[in-house]
Amino acid sequence: MPLDSGASHSNRTETTMAASKWMVGACFALAAAGQAVAQAPGSVERGKYLMDTVVACGNCHFQRGPQGQPLPEKGLSGGMLFDEPPFKAYASNITPDAETGIGKWTDAQLAKAIREGVRPDGSVIGPPMPSEFYRHLSDDDLKAIIAWLRAQPAVKNAVPKSKYNIPLPPNWGPPVTSVKAPARTDKVAYGKYLADIGHCMECHTPRNEKGLVLTQWGAGGQIFPGPWGTSVSRNLTPHATGLKDWSDAEIAKAIRTGTNRQGEPYKPPMAFPFYAGISDEDMGALIAYLRSLKPQAYVRK
Repeated sequence: MPLDSGASHSNRTETTMAASKWMVGACFALAAAGQAVAQAPGSVERGKYLMDTVVACGNCHFQRGPQGQPLPEKGLSGGMLFDEPPFKAYASNITPDAETGIGKWTDAQLAKAIREGVRPDGSVIGPPMPSEFYRHLSDDDLKAIIAWLRAQPAVKNAVPKSKYNIPLPPNWGPPVTSVKAPARTDKVAYGKYLADIGHCMECHTPRNEKGLVLTQWGAGGQIFPGPWGTSVSRNLTPHATGLKDWSDAEIAKAIRTGTNRQGEPYKPPMAFPFYAGISDEDMGALIAYLRSLKPQAYVRK
């Protein structure tokens, strides 16, 4: 969701804080808004829609050029570096290459890695992977994403192993058995589902030393330093300091184009080029969910 553009930098070294920062903005065009969402459940087409829009895995897993520019022609072959005091992490190669990617992983192993953050060898995937949010992925959508990943060209790209200066938890929660997405007819519930699998609130909810402040869900205020300077996550709640006075059209435009109501560009790390392809139906559900949040005052640091 929209990011504010100014803030002072603060040093955040906690694991939970470090897990949220890393959806670096792409500078390439993706599919136009209004894609059809009537794909068959679990299909490659459904997986493509999710990956190209709400889930936006390429925002981290695209291989990068020498200036940090995304190289979509090399697929989700990874290598993007996240260098912070708590860790030096690299986005993994998630193309079907047998040696450097996921080519030897079974569907069940891949599902466990995505939804539970556990590799085939039993090790835990650390930040910045938003495993706690991907636990909400429905069985059908998880199947669709895996089908799409399998359909991609294998790209050989050996990625360095991530190093953590903080202990990782033994797991991100109990094993996930089965998840069903809410009915699309329940716009608020389905909008929440989309926001969860898009991990919107991982950036747009304040954090403290214990993690997300659940009593301030959606109030914004996280600081994101980068090559762009610093940006601050916006308040997404229907508060006067949030989206109360915004029309649905203004919210949709901000998400899809990365510009505010005056037409001024927001800064990264939001994946605006991906979000440009969110269908009207899904955008309506997302906005309905945001409208349903408890109004919270903007948490600006």
